Amino acid sequence: MPTESAVPVQSRGPAGHDVRHQIMASAKDHFSRYGYEKTTVSELAKSIGFSKAYIYKFFGSKQAIGEAICADCLQSIEAEARAASASASNPAEKLRRLFQSLPDASLRLFSEDRKLYEIAIYAASGRWPATITHEAHVRELVKDILIEGRVAGDFERKTPLDDVVLSTYLVLRPYLNPLLLQHSFEDFEVAPTQLANLVLRSLAP
Repeated sequence: MPTESAVPVQSRGPAGHDVRHQIMASAKDHFSRYGYEKTTVSELAKSIGFSKAYIYKFFGSKQAIGEAICADCLQSIEAEARAASASASNPAEKLRRLFQSLPDASLRLFSEDRKLYEIAIYAASGRWPATITHEAHVRELVKDILIEGRVAGDFERKTPLDDVVLSTYLVLRPYLNPLLLQHSFEDFEVAPTQLANLVLRSLAP
């Protein structure tokens, strides 16, 4: 799959910021109706009422628009997961809530609109920067909880921290990555809780 530049052209001032969001909102609606793959920038420009050249002042490509939409979605997933884990009183419960909230938020967001799910599939398969950043943020959140648990004496400290972070993230990954999520529906209601319990048993001091 060819990869277009996902770096948006810089715009100036609040007005430019508003136009970017207007383009993103209109593009999201257009992609929802007609699909990401089948939509061209020319068609998108026509539906919004802007010229193609004007859109290129704010986004360097169709992928750049798709990535901006994708980044917004992933940030909302991260925010929900952080809020859920932060509301827990101890590291073990924080990890449990992370295992529940991340898959729940991902499934809800990606299943709201099958056309928009197409963007998520493109983003994951093409390794768009937004997905790489999202994965890094999830790993960092996992790492913060593990460090807190080690400091509190709730988690073992013999295994190298980086190894535990990666292993925990890999357990979560099938319920975060849209390419894998679509194959994880059968046991979705019980799997995150069971996996969290399994991970917590392995972390016991």
